[in-house]
Formats: sequence, structure tokens, C-alpha cells
Amino acid sequence: MAFVSFVGRVLFASIFILSAWQEFNEFGVDGGPAAKALRPKVDVFSRHVSTHVGVKIPQFEIKYLVAAAIALKGLGGLVFILGSSLGASLLLLHQLFVTPIMYDFYNYDADKKQFAQLFVKFTQNLALVGALLFFIGMKNSMPRRQVKKKAPKTKT
Repeated sequence: MAFVSFVGRVLFASIFILSAWQEFNEFGVDGGPAAKALRPKVDVFSRHVSTHVGVKIPQFEIKYLVAAAIALKGLGGLVFILGSSLGASLLLLHQLFVTPIMYDFYNYDADKKQFAQLFVKFTQNLALVGALLFFIGMKNSMPRRQVKKKAPKTKT
């Protein structure tokens, strides 16, 4: 059973690790295509947050956000393979920040093609969040292994 669990973690983490590897290879000086795709979405998200919440998000270089996402996905995926809750937490943190920004279906009308595409990807990411929460919950609910102490032998 431990081997099946390990293979499952490897397959699950491969989503994140391969994505991080691709973004790392394309990063370049300016953050690569990920930064170009993320910039307008971060601007729209920042405007939404400032108008609805009243908090102004400071300006920053988008390539640092992409680098942080690569680090969270890569490191989180590798640590997750080892069965650590830390890895799952890093991947969960990545998903919680990236999902509402990248898959902003709420900015499109329901009859638009982009709405359907973004909504499907958003719900897929919600499924990944659910799987990570499930893993963390199961990991924390399992009793820790206790080393059985042998009873000392009596001397006669």
C-alpha cells in the first residue's frame, strides 16, 4: 500500500513539477510568457480588490511573482512526493493565490467562450485544492507511529 501511495503522490506532484520546470525554462529576463499572461490579470485583480475591499495593492515586478510561483510549485511538488504536509501546504498556498487570478471567469459574460474555458480550469484547480486539503487532513488525522519499548528482562 505504501508503494501505491508513493506512486499517487508522484503522479499528483508531476502536474506541479512539470509546470514549474516549463516556466523555469521559459523564464528569461522578463519572466517569460507566464509574466506576459499574468500581468493583465493581476492588474484587473488589483483593481477589483481596491474597489471592493478598499485595499490598494502596491506595484511590483511581475517576474518576481512568477519566480515565487515556480518556487512554490517546484519545491512543494518535490516535498509532497516525500509525503510531507509541508509540501501539500506549499502547493495549496500556490493554488489559493494563483487560481482566482489566472482563471478569472467572473470577469466575462456567461455566454462568452472564454467564460466556459476559464470556469472549467477554475473548477479543476478547485479539485486540486480539495485533494490537497484531503491529503493534509488525512495526514494530520493519522496517529503517529510509536516505537514499542521492549520490557526489560528481569535478572535472576
